[in-house]
Amino acid sequence: MIKQLVFGAAAGALALAPLSATAKPYLNPEFNGATVGDDYLGGALTLDVGYEGGEGAYSWFIQGGPAIIMPNGSENEIEFAGKFGGSVAVAKNVSVYGELSGVTGDDFSWGSKLGLKYGF
Repeated sequence: MIKQLVFGAAAGALALAPLSATAKPYLNPEFNGATVGDDYLGGALTLDVGYEGGEGAYSWFIQGGPAIIMPNGSENEIEFAGKFGGSVAVAKNVSVYGELSGVTGDDFSWGSKLGLKYGF
């Protein structure tokens, strides 16, 4: 089943690649696990297809795909996850970035990131 999902995500990225000359498609498989103290709560495997682009000091991305939710002690579920964000260069080696993400399910969950990146 996982092979089929990865293949489907890759095929989708290739099919949509010609839509924009400035946007670059990518695949982003990612596993996130969670613990509280010594208790493992479970994890999620996302198999996202995304696009990224930008010009000058600005960059952006948007991605989404299936998410296999694997709670510890419960059955796995398949949901949809997505995120979008971008960054702005504020100095020669410094940029500010932000991201909003979400996962469908009985209780829709979302998250955000805001940070600085300094290059050496």
